[in-house]
Amino acid sequence: MRMQAVGVKESAGRLLFFPIFRQSGKKLMAKGHLLSAEDIQVLDAEGLDRIWVAELEQGEVGEDYAASVIAGEVGCGSLEIKLMVGGRANLVATENCCVLVDDQLLREVNQGGYLAVATSPNFSFAPAGHRVATIKTAPFAVPQQDMDATRALLRERGPILQGRPIRNPVVAVLYCDPLQGERARQLFEGIMRTRLERLGTRATFLLTAVEDLAPAARALEHLLRHKPTVVLIASTTAPAGPHDAVGKAMERVGCQLERFLAPVEPGNLLLLAYAGDVPVLSAPGCFRSPKPNVVDLLLPPLLARYRVSASEVATLGHGGLLA
Repeated sequence: MRMQAVGVKESAGRLLFFPIFRQSGKKLMAKGHLLSAEDIQVLDAEGLDRIWVAELEQGEVGEDYAASVIAGEVGCGSLEIKLMVGGRANLVATENCCVLVDDQLLREVNQGGYLAVATSPNFSFAPAGHRVATIKTAPFAVPQQDMDATRALLRERGPILQGRPIRNPVVAVLYCDPLQGERARQLFEGIMRTRLERLGTRATFLLTAVEDLAPAARALEHLLRHKPTVVLIASTTAPAGPHDAVGKAMERVGCQLERFLAPVEPGNLLLLAYAGDVPVLSAPGCFRSPKPNVVDLLLPPLLARYRVSASEVATLGHGGLLA
């Protein structure tokens, strides 16, 4: 790319190399602006005769074009592209969704030097209209071979970002207490409601049960008959893991253990299992406060019907890995 001084009347279709200001000091046009016939009339009225423009050389493409091309390959799912000036494009959620990010591919793309892609964190919740990614290219011009190489990489490896929709989730909640299940409901229902409302949903089914093998298993079995998107278990005591009453109840109804870890404080363990395709999440200690914790990290992908694996849970960085 090179810069060149041209007459205002010859500048249509060119990119401004420097910003233009009015005599009052107010910016009239930003650098990188693509000049139109209307712009020429404005510049002429301001008394300008010549301006500096950017001239693309062979093998280069404009920044806005490059941003639009890469943005079309970066994301998929419930996302739309909004092009901005200055070699920038945003990806915006079209509906409530969970953001899934390929971190390794993101790092590789950002190593190219001419392009920067920034995204929301993996597994984060994005309400409709929320910006989840920005693509920004180098100013003015981008080598076409670099743009083509990045596009080929994204087409081969898949998109960096997925907007996985959260549509009509069915949330089932089981409240457990060693003496009376209703006590757990009274303690945690308000916090559970707050946590779910942050994700644009609510509890559809709920039951209470004494925290013992037989009643907890009966309650779980009943909730699973409704084919929920996810089952949340909120108990007043801290379990020891898969071998406590709740863990054994989950095993009795056919749940397969995926992972358990310490997400909140010592003694309060989170247990994730699957009954077929239905995730069952036991999270005592996570419903004592509405402050965000590991449950808020796991719920968006689970509500989006994405099966979270043990290795993905291990990367969340909350608590110690115990299994």
